[in-house]
Amino acid sequence: MALVKRGSRLINVDGTTYRWRLRERPTYDQGLVRSPLTYAVEHAHAAGTTLVVTTNQPHPSNWFGTQGSPILPAQVADSIRAALADGWTPESRGSPFHLDQSAGFVSSH
Repeated sequence: MALVKRGSRLINVDGTTYRWRLRERPTYDQGLVRSPLTYAVEHAHAAGTTLVVTTNQPHPSNWFGTQGSPILPAQVADSIRAALADGWTPESRGSPFHLDQSAGFVSSH
């Protein structure tokens, strides 16, 4: 499944261009700060497997005003490198590849 281009950003990591996107509105559990923020990454020019990264911070648009840090391009690049090292093949088709970086996430409720 391809990412929606609207609201996505391009990032170049080690000579390869990727597209990443943060969901604009939180899911129900993210809104209640029960689950952490996630974002998706895909190869910008080839259809393939989507990387889903689970962070250790709340969604910035949660309903309780719990503060979270913005996702910075450097963090996205680090996550891409970690996923590639763990076996993510962005140009191959298949199920989404999940990278869990949620260690330390504390649910507020």
